[in-house]
Amino acid sequence: MRGSSLALRLFVLAAIWSALSLAAAGFVLIAVYRGSVERAFDERLGVYLKTLVGAMAAQSADGGGTFKEPGNVGEPRFELPLSGWYWVVRRAGDGKVLMTSPSLVGEVLALPSDSGVVPGDDRIAKAYIVGPDRQDLRVLEREISFDETAEHAYRIAVAGDAGGLRDDVTAFSTRTALILFLVGLGLVVTTSFQVRLGLSPIERMRQALFRIRAGDAERLDGSFPSEIVPLAQELNALIEANRETMERARTHVGNLAHALKTPLSVITNEARSSQAPIAPRIVEQAALMKEHIDHHLERARMAAQRRVIGAVTDVGPIVERLARAMRKIHEQKGVVVEVELAEPVRFRGEKQDLEEALGNLMDNACKWCRGHVVVTVTVEAAARSGDRRFLTVTVDDDGPGLSPEKRAEALKRGRRLDETVPGTGLGLNIVTELAALYGGRFALADAPLGGLRCELVLPAL
Repeated sequence: MRGSSLALRLFVLAAIWSALSLAAAGFVLIAVYRGSVERAFDERLGVYLKTLVGAMAAQSADGGGTFKEPGNVGEPRFELPLSGWYWVVRRAGDGKVLMTSPSLVGEVLALPSDSGVVPGDDRIAKAYIVGPDRQDLRVLEREISFDETAEHAYRIAVAGDAGGLRDDVTAFSTRTALILFLVGLGLVVTTSFQVRLGLSPIERMRQALFRIRAGDAERLDGSFPSEIVPLAQELNALIEANRETMERARTHVGNLAHALKTPLSVITNEARSSQAPIAPRIVEQAALMKEHIDHHLERARMAAQRRVIGAVTDVGPIVERLARAMRKIHEQKGVVVEVELAEPVRFRGEKQDLEEALGNLMDNACKWCRGHVVVTVTVEAAARSGDRRFLTVTVDDDGPGLSPEKRAEALKRGRRLDETVPGTGLGLNIVTELAALYGGRFALADAPLGGLRCELVLPAL
């Protein structure tokens, strides 16, 4: 697929949308899971916090502001040194530590209120802190008073090891990312097939148009989706209209040729049979008019035929046939005409146009050569798939050749460099115009044989 192709655009857009959607879904899932795990952990710490508050409330009847260490609050790890599970009771006023869990073993536990964390609606402040043994801890802290005057207020905090919580979230994130990656990969593959399948009717239409251009079909036939059927119908209508237009053009060209040539022939015959002094001048001008008419009618015919869709011509048989004809025509001169054709080549155009162009070039080479003419046909490989291919016909001779200045003169219409050689001077100009009509080119250069090289480039199938 090319960078500017419709399939690539659809694929890239679908891939980007899928990636963004899956990434957003992954972040949402991980955030929801992290919140769920965190809430469950907080609920567990909240139970221990309520147990501590209840134990202290049971001892607050004496009003002395002193408390005995509560017993087991439901978690044995509060008894293990530096286990990551701790509780602490501080006085709210001066922050003095009144009681701690045995697991703290004299270490200081930072509280959320020390960092300025504000309690939530449940009057509990929650935060992640670093514990005494560089542990990740989740801490819940609540300030409570056991009398109506709030004279004796306490900050009670419970902390639990959050390392397992974060490991759990990390593991879930990894599994989620892997699963979403596999889902995304599946979506990318599915999208690729979906794009190819969705655009396959366009590819079938392209192949059908290629068959028309190759001359293997006359209409755009095939089964297409309802969205493309109107396009196929319009293309068929365009092809038919083009064909009708070309037929009308050919008819008009033929009618014009007959309408003009007959009066010219009459004028020429009358002038030749006349003894008037002006008769030779009339014959000369009539001949010149005939040359002009032939030239412009030939251009019109080539232009009309160039637009015919599906015209294809095999090059090899035409070159061989012309080579045999040139050997016979120039038999007295002993011209040797060699043909080099490596592979079967097909010209995308009319047979008559190719015959006229090659006939002009080969006849011109045989007239000027000393005895050797080489005709070579090659095909240029397309740079990219779907690009137009071109064939190159080179006609080399061993004659005197032409200087760069004379080459430019030779391509002008009606220009003859040597009046002793028969001809009208229209041959090379007709070849130039025919190459231009087909989107090719024609050039003159020095031949390896020492004479002139004529290089004709035309579209190939």
